[in-house]
Amino acid sequence: MERCVYPSVLTGSVKAPASKSMMQRAIAAAWFANGTSTIYNPSYCDDSLAAINIIKGLGANTELQSDKLIIESKLRLLREKTFYCGESGLAIRMFSPIAALFGLEVKLTGTGSLMKRPMEMITDTLSKLGAECRSDGGYPPLFITGRINGGKIKIDGSLSSQFLTGLLMALPVLKRKSEIRVKNLKSRPYIDMTLQLLNDFGITIINKDYSVFYIPSKQDYIPRDYTVEGDWSGAAFLLVAGAINGKITVTGLQQTSAQSDKNILTALTAAGAKMEITDNAVTIEPAELQAFTFDATHSPDLFPPLAALAAYCNGETVIKGVLRLIHKESNRAETIRNEFSKLGIKIIIDDDIMKITGGKPLGGNVESHNDHRIAMAMAVAAISGLGKVCINGSDCVAKSYPEFFNDLKMLGVKIES
Repeated sequence: MERCVYPSVLTGSVKAPASKSMMQRAIAAAWFANGTSTIYNPSYCDDSLAAINIIKGLGANTELQSDKLIIESKLRLLREKTFYCGESGLAIRMFSPIAALFGLEVKLTGTGSLMKRPMEMITDTLSKLGAECRSDGGYPPLFITGRINGGKIKIDGSLSSQFLTGLLMALPVLKRKSEIRVKNLKSRPYIDMTLQLLNDFGITIINKDYSVFYIPSKQDYIPRDYTVEGDWSGAAFLLVAGAINGKITVTGLQQTSAQSDKNILTALTAAGAKMEITDNAVTIEPAELQAFTFDATHSPDLFPPLAALAAYCNGETVIKGVLRLIHKESNRAETIRNEFSKLGIKIIIDDDIMKITGGKPLGGNVESHNDHRIAMAMAVAAISGLGKVCINGSDCVAKSYPEFFNDLKMLGVKIES
């Protein structure tokens, strides 16, 4: 679907979407818990729906309501042998160790960009833990037979922390204690999110400086009521839109959150945005924005909203962490450069550095590349530009933030489709 976003002044208040990252983790934890868990403030984006369908295939019963998700998990049995992960990298990486607990043959697959994401770390590690795992030339689908047994393993955390999340969730229930040694871990805040949630569900993990994780055996997940916090990743686009052209308040944002994308506040401050921050809300309004320097190595999902912000900043903004963007929904660094260039914004990529020269974005026609964060970034780039920006493939925002364009409309943005 193509949507055209017009320059508009924003005003009002909007609630941040629920965190899909915490939602997917909570879905998996509730499946482990023997009993009934209720997840409040659910995210029903495409990635979360994929996770829900996976646990149904793993034997759970689910009831989706507008304000809560009820998960009953008492009989862990395989109702399915093929698990469809959509385009969710977290789903395939988190559920692969979980699927390897059964000792039966299963297949994990997906669609779109997920089928181009490397899987060697998963196949190698699960094989070392006692299961047999193979891929299609290093890419999905994954075929898993046998059962993991725990023990001592080493993994490389430089590509993604998502598989480590899956191991941390699956290994505690085994009869044998485990030890994971991690080299060059990126996105540490995402592991903090995992450890925080595991603790909420009664699981103990000993973290030694993010380089060694000691996992006691024979642990039991405890069923519970769990409320999903607001998503700083999705909220980042709203906050940047407010900094560009409108005084708005975004509610439902925890200042104590472990989410790495809470660092959008650091970038906005560096750019000179005017903000009022409370325990669960951020009010932001336009200001004379200045170029800034920011390290996004541990928060790579911030690159698209940061690019939209930098497009309106005076001077050259420098963002580090480009190498984290290769295996996203698109080659996100190249996509950002190519699509923003269509709006007259100059972007230079030099190894791990992205340099953005600010100005006044032009109107134009752009492509989402089926990347939800690119679609949202291009919409925000139009907020105070010199013409409408028409985004082809804009419906891909359903992957993480289905109500994104509706929320912009509620804040006063003119959008045609």
